[in-house]
Amino acid sequence: MEEGVRPDEVQWLLDELCTRKGFCLPTEKRQQLLEQSPFTSVDAFTDAVLIAEGMDPSLHKKLREGVRHMAQRHLTAVRHEPQEWPTDA
Repeated sequence: MEEGVRPDEVQWLLDELCTRKGFCLPTEKRQQLLEQSPFTSVDAFTDAVLIAEGMDPSLHKKLREGVRHMAQRHLTAVRHEPQEWPTDA
């Protein structure tokens, strides 16, 4: 069973998506996603990010898959290597 996206992971993933995929949401959209968390799955998180960008996930399948793959890959790597989440100091 796929694990969802926890609130502590949302901010980190949003930073990663901005850096790696150019999905740099405005502060109010980022806050809305944080308030929606936890997400039940990586798919739910991916769709929420695309919707926050003003896109229909069903119309942007290739882009959606790229965002989903990046999120899943990063979550898998981080969850298998215990570490502290980066914080803004």
